[in-house]
Amino acid sequence: MIHELFMPALSSTMTEGKIVSWEKSPGDKIEKGETVVVVESDKADMDVESFFTGYLAAIVVPAGEVAPVGATIALVAETEAEIETAKQQALNQKKSAASEKPPAASSTALPTTAATEIGTSNARQNGRIIASPRAKKLAKELGVELSTLKGSGPHGRIVAEDVEAAAGRKPTTVAIPPVPQAPAIKPAPAAAAQAPAAPGQVVPFNTLQNAVVRNMVASLQVPTFHVGYTITTDNLEKLYKQIKSKGVTMTALLVKAVAVTLQKHPLLNACYTEQGIQYSSAINIAVAVAMDGGGLITPVLQNADQTDIYSLSRAWKDLVERARTKQLQPPEYSTGTFTISNLGMFGVERFDAILPPGQGSILAIGASRPQVVATEEGMLGVRRQMQVNITCDHRIIYGADAAAFLQDLAQLIETDAQSLTL
Repeated sequence: MIHELFMPALSSTMTEGKIVSWEKSPGDKIEKGETVVVVESDKADMDVESFFTGYLAAIVVPAGEVAPVGATIALVAETEAEIETAKQQALNQKKSAASEKPPAASSTALPTTAATEIGTSNARQNGRIIASPRAKKLAKELGVELSTLKGSGPHGRIVAEDVEAAAGRKPTTVAIPPVPQAPAIKPAPAAAAQAPAAPGQVVPFNTLQNAVVRNMVASLQVPTFHVGYTITTDNLEKLYKQIKSKGVTMTALLVKAVAVTLQKHPLLNACYTEQGIQYSSAINIAVAVAMDGGGLITPVLQNADQTDIYSLSRAWKDLVERARTKQLQPPEYSTGTFTISNLGMFGVERFDAILPPGQGSILAIGASRPQVVATEEGMLGVRRQMQVNITCDHRIIYGADAAAFLQDLAQLIETDAQSLTL
């Protein structure tokens, strides 16, 4: 039997993936659970394992190319005798895909092909019903006609539970995983610096940049507003100088200050849903990080309000290092409930940030600079101050809510910064 390996959905937002490298060559023997290919999702490089034992017969999508989720990327033959048949099948698929407009996610397979993942939403592909091998077997045993079922699996694939439900049988607890995905990430080398483009050259978006484009377009559908505030940072910077030698970063201090303030303002940590306001059970602070090859990623500091400043700093250093080598797991960049974007390190005094999808607020932080101000005694003095601007989803958060949050954040930083070390 010949099996198709499909481009897996490695995250909820992934619509296509790029083949980073093939760990096996055509003709190589592969074992079930062995890494076959490394795929670049929208934010990370991840190992993809085989669910079959056999031979990598043909590679349909070579390294460096992009394929939509559900597209066939390789064929695996169970025996050496089937390798040539699989090669011919792959050649036919390429010819078929080239003649179709728009290209199909996966071409017609031979009758002996067993699908592991599909790229259609109605359980049919080129007139062929798409179902898992176990679903097909159960359908024969229970006398269920697959063509009458609507698949509940990834991309509309018919799975065993659909067949059992149609037969009035209680679903079993054993299920075949739909996506070949490894929990551990293979260490990747640091990304090489992107060569400057020649004048007039059009440089295609990379996978990460495409993900940013999709998110920003989605953000345009949300009604937002901005509120600015000036915060005096003398006490915060004094604290930073005291504990910097212990590995504490300014980013961690700002994250901690925001997280503690969010305890008093859960609405700013919530998000909009069609059913109403979704309040978060944890305060997970995402921080925007620019990537060397273009685009940005938002590593997440989980439960930042409950984590001490020293652990937060260590966690942040680890997240940034792995983010820049594309080794983050999806939960480490997709579970933020509130985002911070800090361009102050570049000397930017003030800017507005775009609200990320699925969140209610994002805080833009400018540079801390010495300013001449009037003191309470009516004299002139010099204070270090920074501008912060919060962007909020106006469907659930109003101006007074944002203003109250910023006021409490300023009070914490200005008068009680020392509490951030507790």
